[in-house]
Amino acid sequence: MSSFYDFALVCQELGQTQSRLQMAEAVGSFLAALSVDEAEIAARFMVGRALEQGEEKRLQISGRAIWKIVAQMAGAQDQGEDIFAAAEDFGEAIAIMLRQRTSDPEPTLTIGEVDSAFHDIALIEGRHARNRKLEALRALFERGSALEGKYLAKVLIREMRHGVSEGMMLEAIARMANRPVADVRRVHMLEADLGRTVRILREGGAVPAGPGRIAARVTPLKPMLAQPAADIAEAFAMLGPEIAFEHKLDGARVQIHHGEDGTRIFSRRMNEITISLPEVVDMIGKLGGRSAILDGEVIAVDSVGRPLAFQELMRRFGRVKDVERLRAEQPIRLHLFDLLALDSALLIDHPYAERARLLDDLASAARLETVQRLMTPSLAEAEGFFRDAIAAGYEGVVAKALKSAYMPGVRGRGWVKIKHARTLDLVILAADWGYGRRHGWLSNYHLAARNQQTGGFSEVGKTFKGLTDEQFREMTERLLALKVSESHGTVVVRPEVVVEVGYNDIQRSPQYEAGMALRFARIVRIRPDKAASEADTIEAVERDFERQLVKPLAAKV
Repeated sequence: MSSFYDFALVCQELGQTQSRLQMAEAVGSFLAALSVDEAEIAARFMVGRALEQGEEKRLQISGRAIWKIVAQMAGAQDQGEDIFAAAEDFGEAIAIMLRQRTSDPEPTLTIGEVDSAFHDIALIEGRHARNRKLEALRALFERGSALEGKYLAKVLIREMRHGVSEGMMLEAIARMANRPVADVRRVHMLEADLGRTVRILREGGAVPAGPGRIAARVTPLKPMLAQPAADIAEAFAMLGPEIAFEHKLDGARVQIHHGEDGTRIFSRRMNEITISLPEVVDMIGKLGGRSAILDGEVIAVDSVGRPLAFQELMRRFGRVKDVERLRAEQPIRLHLFDLLALDSALLIDHPYAERARLLDDLASAARLETVQRLMTPSLAEAEGFFRDAIAAGYEGVVAKALKSAYMPGVRGRGWVKIKHARTLDLVILAADWGYGRRHGWLSNYHLAARNQQTGGFSEVGKTFKGLTDEQFREMTERLLALKVSESHGTVVVRPEVVVEVGYNDIQRSPQYEAGMALRFARIVRIRPDKAASEADTIEAVERDFERQLVKPLAAKV
């Protein structure tokens, strides 16, 4: 069995390598030297995934918990500020503390043992589960050397900072398997999990090419995403006249798998939520013996069926207790908008127009509701459709090219979203302690867009507006669980919380690394259904800036 120490050494070396080619070669060679089981695990660990895609939420291990355990082990509870000041990041701070032990253990952990420990911790449930999880975590860190502890922490908090993104990992896997990168991307598109992608290619599995058959799936496909457009005219300019428009709902994305073994429902973050939505299971049961993979949206509605705010829907997601009571208190409605597989035939390579037709036929037979759609309209008709969508309480519309394939996990060029309000999905990097009536709450949030060049996040503004008192309290608890450091009233957190931010316009600003700042930013809603990897990019912010007819002058520092 290969040692976790060797894995840590490779990660350390990657952090000192600038060449993308050299990084892909180093990771590919490392994976090729491992057994299939170890390579599957190491590929996940390398990009900061402790468990398989969709399973990580079961760990319930925060950076704060790791810090507390290691500080107690090293007798360094009172040195937090000094250690963070001397460290590059959270993982390095953990290593500094571990070096304060009387002796550094010999590296004995294997990659397989670490994986088993993570799975064991995830399986701990029931009475005193929290304490038992922390005891198991402490036992793991006690066995590890300082360097191993550094990368145990980095994997657990998903903050590797060595430059290996998911895209680069696919290039590394291609080198490992001596296969074209396109083959690797295709497998990953269908499997979603990097570890499973490694296993398939190491075991010589065939690469699905084009339309074909698909066996019953245990895991979901990643959802296809849409690019933003400023207005209906820009959507036509981007996609051409062969286009359809759909209502963009203010709900939560769901992927539904139905077959002879029953119905399973997954969130856009690929977590199973079947138990939380029993009425959706009942609805889909009308399909009977037909198998299908469906893409859709669930929205909260009032007593007469009108759509409610996204936050109302979040009361239902992930709940395993009092489901029947919540089902009565907060009704939901399912709107289907795509069909990814039917009767074991994979449809993602078929054009949107064909998938829409098949979905309409299937939904009509089973009396299921599909999203309202307008096919090949004129510009004037599409603009009227957009106005009607806004008047009905929806977010806007999504434009889809009739010939577009379904591209799992990709913000494809075939889909464009047009929203009524100017908003961006951003990540909270830090928060300031409030004062006055917000004393005791983290209430001024540092907002950042995803930086595709560095793999990190670049700040584009701050806001304390938009949340209720209850949401301020809940956000404070959430951010403190993600805390990695604190200084001068500012708490730095792991970049995991996504919020939808409305703003008036964008200005050039030397105050921020991105060189841009949002003016009059306010949180429209919290997006627990979105991962940080789905946040809008700096490029998206720049495009919104360029669309502004009148650009404000640079902000004063």
